Amino acid sequence: MIIIYAMMMFGVWSLIFPLSKIALQSAPPVFLTSMRMLLAGVVLLGFLLVKDKKQLKIGKKQIVPLLVLSLCSIYFANVFEFYSMQHLSPVKVCFIYGLSPFLAVFLSYLHFKEKITKKKVLGMAIGVIGMIPVFLLEEGTLKGFTFADVVMLGAVFFSVYGWILLRVIVKDNTFSPIYANGYSMLFGGAIALVHSFLVDTWAPVPIVDGKVFMTVGLVVLMTVLSNIICYNWYGYLLKRSTATLLSFCGLFSPIFASLTSYFLVGEPFSPIIFFSTTILLSGLFLIYQTELKQGYITATSSKA
Repeated sequence: MIIIYAMMMFGVWSLIFPLSKIALQSAPPVFLTSMRMLLAGVVLLGFLLVKDKKQLKIGKKQIVPLLVLSLCSIYFANVFEFYSMQHLSPVKVCFIYGLSPFLAVFLSYLHFKEKITKKKVLGMAIGVIGMIPVFLLEEGTLKGFTFADVVMLGAVFFSVYGWILLRVIVKDNTFSPIYANGYSMLFGGAIALVHSFLVDTWAPVPIVDGKVFMTVGLVVLMTVLSNIICYNWYGYLLKRSTATLLSFCGLFSPIFASLTSYFLVGEPFSPIIFFSTTILLSGLFLIYQTELKQGYITATSSKA
């Protein structure tokens, strides 16, 4: 059932990409990040407050992990992503996130000393090859790889590292997913808000005139879908699986994003997405097989 739940989660999460594209037409990326994260943090911590006030207590040993999680998973990942969304299609942004499992393998080696075998290296090489058609999709030449792509790769890096930190936290039962996500979103949102005050034009808020209600509605919708539902759904699944296996399921996100972008923002649907996704899946399958043999993933976790 893990794979079924993960596929459902990424199907819901893929809605965020076209919705973000729409929201960016009326508000700057840093401001949107701050509003989403602050709202989500207040809601999640408010839930814990109602459930049990004792769960809100922060120990001295918890401050540093929460701040690092806030910077990586919330602030850098989301600010970089929203910046890239101004210049890239939702499908391309979603597909670049397909590099997540390959980064997860590399970061797991650095963080957990997990072995990188020749089979894993081959799988990652195939994955990189699979990315090339998508980078060429918008321009038809190598000029399709822009600074926005580099920033988006940075967003993926910080996102994956944040998930690895969250996995360590929830696996050790130091925090619950709601506790960790609630505080990291609140702290990350506060950092983004300060950033927004410094770089955005507040008159009185950095939202295009006449689009305040629409923007607020989109922020609330994205917060509920991504920050409230999917972030905690992911944290729940991390207790029963690995970041690599979940990223494996996430490779289908470009297909979901292609469909939602076509219906919501009129983005053209390209068969190249299916072609590149197939290549990526074949590369990750090699990594998945290797992790099964190494014992990082149990066979029962992979069954639908």
